[in-house]
Amino acid sequence: MDVIEEIRNEFTGPGGLFELQEENVRGQRLPVFASRPKSVRELLQESSAHGDNEYMVHGERRISYTQHLDLVASVARALQERHGIGQGDRVAILAANSAEWVITWWAVASLGGILTAFNGMWTQDEILYALGDSDPSLLIADAKRLERLSEAEITVPTLVIERDFAALEAHAPGSALPDTAIQEDDPALILYTSGTTGRPKGALVSHRALVGFVKTQTYQGLERLVYATRTGRIPENPPPPLPPCSLVTSPLFHLSGLYAAAIMMLTQGAKTVYRTGRFDPEDVMRTMEKESVTLWSALGSAGAQVLNHPSLTDYDLSSLRNIGFGGAPTSPELQRRMKEAFPNARGSLGLGYGLSESGGMGTSIGGPELDDRPTSAGRASVGHAVEIRDEKGNRLGPGENGEIHIRSAYLMLEYWQKEEATAETILPGAWLATGDIGRLDEEGYLFIDSRARDMILRSGENIYPVEIEHRLDAHSDVRESAVIGLDHPELGQEVAAVVVRDPDTPLEAEALQAWVGETLARYKVPSRFFIRLEPLPRNAAGKVLKNVLIDEAEAQAPADSGHEGRKT
Repeated sequence: MDVIEEIRNEFTGPGGLFELQEENVRGQRLPVFASRPKSVRELLQESSAHGDNEYMVHGERRISYTQHLDLVASVARALQERHGIGQGDRVAILAANSAEWVITWWAVASLGGILTAFNGMWTQDEILYALGDSDPSLLIADAKRLERLSEAEITVPTLVIERDFAALEAHAPGSALPDTAIQEDDPALILYTSGTTGRPKGALVSHRALVGFVKTQTYQGLERLVYATRTGRIPENPPPPLPPCSLVTSPLFHLSGLYAAAIMMLTQGAKTVYRTGRFDPEDVMRTMEKESVTLWSALGSAGAQVLNHPSLTDYDLSSLRNIGFGGAPTSPELQRRMKEAFPNARGSLGLGYGLSESGGMGTSIGGPELDDRPTSAGRASVGHAVEIRDEKGNRLGPGENGEIHIRSAYLMLEYWQKEEATAETILPGAWLATGDIGRLDEEGYLFIDSRARDMILRSGENIYPVEIEHRLDAHSDVRESAVIGLDHPELGQEVAAVVVRDPDTPLEAEALQAWVGETLARYKVPSRFFIRLEPLPRNAAGKVLKNVLIDEAEAQAPADSGHEGRKT
C-alpha cells in the first residue's frame, strides 16, 4: 500500500475525520461523506461563524460575513416577494464578476431556486438561445451586457444591476434566510457547457454536488499536507501563515470562479477579492500586494501573462502561498517559472481535472506529487473512480489510451431538458463519459492526451470545434471546414480553422473572422486560418483526420490570422 492509500484509509475509513460511507444516490450505491451539510444554504448559514471578517472586496465595497448574510437574506426576500421566485424557479444572471453576482447566487440558492449562469462573453445570438433554452423567470444583468440585447425583443422580466440591485439589498434588512425545505439532490445551478453537437448545453447541478465539491477539496488540501509531511517533503523554513485571501480572476460563470472562489472560500472564512474589467496583469500584481493575497487560481493564460510582464519584480508578491492551475495545458516549464516567481508557493502548486458535468471534480494533484509527475492530472479524487474505455465501452488497462470516464455521487443531474444527450453522457452505474482522451499509469495517475481530444482549451474557456464549424460551413463560399487547437505559449491553445473554399471565389481570413464573430463569442473566433482548395483528409469512415491537420499546421511557419494554405 502506498502513502496516499494509507492516508485515505486513515482519514476516510470508519471514524475518520472525512469518513466515507455508501448510500443510495439516485438509484446507485455510491460513496459519500458520512458527515456533511445537506444543502448550499447550510454552508451559508455556517459562515456566520466568521462574523466581522471580510468575505468580499470589490472596488470600494468591503463586505463582512455578517453583512453578507444580511444582504443575501434581504435579496432573497425581495426576489420572493417582488418577483415571485421560489423553489425550482430559474433566475438567469448575465454580468461581470461583482459582489452583486455573488449575492444573487447565494440568495437564489437559499430560496431553493436555480441560478442559470450565462457566459458574460456571449453574443446576442448566444444569449437569446440560452434564454429560450432555460426559460428563466427573471434575468439579472449588468448594463454593459444588456446592451447586446438592445435590438432584441425579450419578454423575460429583467433587473439591471446598476439601477435595481440596491433596492433588493435594502428590501428587508435584518431578515432571516429562507426556510424552504431543500433536499440534497434538488437542483441549484445550471452551467452552460460548450456543445459537442453545436449549441451549448446546460449542466444541471445539485446541492449535493456543490457541497461535495467543498468537502472533497477540503480533504484534498489535508491529504497533500499529510503526504508532504510523511514523505519528508515539507519545504525548509516555510513562510509564516497569513489570513486566507483569494484573488478571483476567473469568471463566476466558471467552476474556478463560482465553485473554488465564491463557495469554497466562504466555507474557509477567507477574503475574496474581485477585480473590475479585463484581465490586467499589472493590476493583478498590484492587488496581490495591496490585499496580501495568499491564494490565486491562474486560470488559462493568466499565469503566463503575469510571468511575462516587465513589472513582475516591482511588486511584493511574497504573500502568495497557494497557486492553482486549470483551463489550459500547464507545462512543466510554466510550473517551474511560477515556483521561481512565487517562492512562498513553490510547495503548494496544484491542479486537477474535472468538468461541469462531473461536479467540477475527477482527479487532483499538487505539492510533491505534482513535482514528481508534472505532466499528470493526478489520481481520482477521494470518493471518485476513473476508468479508461475503448470505443465499445470496454475498460482498458494501464498505459492504454481511451475515453476518460468518471463515477461519483456528484455528477450533474442532467443536461437541462435534453434527455437524449443526458443518456449519451451519463451511463449506467453513474459513469460520466467525458469525451476526453487519456490514459492511467500503473499507480492510477491520469495523463490527458490533449492532441487526441476534440475540445480546445483557450485561456480557461472550453471550446468545441463543431459549433464554429457549423458557422463556417454556413458561409456561401466555404465548401467544408475543420477547427483545431494549436499550442500557444500564453493561451494554452489557440483556435485555428482549416477552410476549403469555393474555387471560383477568393476568400479572406478577415471576412471569415467577421462572419464567425457575428453569432459566436470573441474567444471562439479562430485567430488563424488555413484556406485551401484540396478536400480535408478523412479516414475510411469519412471522419476528418484532425491530427493530420494539426501536424500540417504546426509544420508551417508561424503566420498571422490571414495565413492562406497551399492552393491547388
